[in-house]
Amino acid sequence: MIWTLILAAGRSERMGSAKLLLPWGDKTVIEAVVRAALDSEADGTAVVVGSRADEIGRAIEKYPVLVLDNPDFEKGMLSSVQRGFDGIPEGGRAVLVLLGDQPFITGALINQVISAYRETGKGIVLPVHEGRRGHPVLVDLKYRNDVMGLDPEIGLRELLRRHPGDIFALGVESPGVGMDLDTPEDYARVTRRTGR
Repeated sequence: MIWTLILAAGRSERMGSAKLLLPWGDKTVIEAVVRAALDSEADGTAVVVGSRADEIGRAIEKYPVLVLDNPDFEKGMLSSVQRGFDGIPEGGRAVLVLLGDQPFITGALINQVISAYRETGKGIVLPVHEGRRGHPVLVDLKYRNDVMGLDPEIGLRELLRRHPGDIFALGVESPGVGMDLDTPEDYARVTRRTGR
């Protein structure tokens, strides 16, 4: 099985409010990301929660996702990645790591990454737009133990450094792979541009 893993545990400090619960069309930001994951060819979706876990849990409770609580979310993003990799059920083959504040990611884009994984046989697939790497990053679960032992100061970049020959850089047309919503200015700019 191929899983999407949505990281939704951060405190949104730069936004000043719960960015994953901000409106995005007729949904919230986190719902838009969940919806994209569910619209893809991935076999399952897990969401890692931490800060505001109850509120985010309520926002996504109607969706068929596995919710994983990260009690160590204050240690940073890698702790949520590791919680997700630890919580993916047996039988998983690969994980696509999505950021909870990237509502521009679509099911079609996720499918492109999955197709590249299947066609190239590479263990790590990175979407790249105009030379800039982004998400979702696909990691084969043969690297589960590697991920669990990564340095929190470096994060997933360390995995890329360890296995440069097993990486496929997938050129994509969507600039959304490198965009997220960190500040009120980001949110205002993107919602103006997209009409959301």
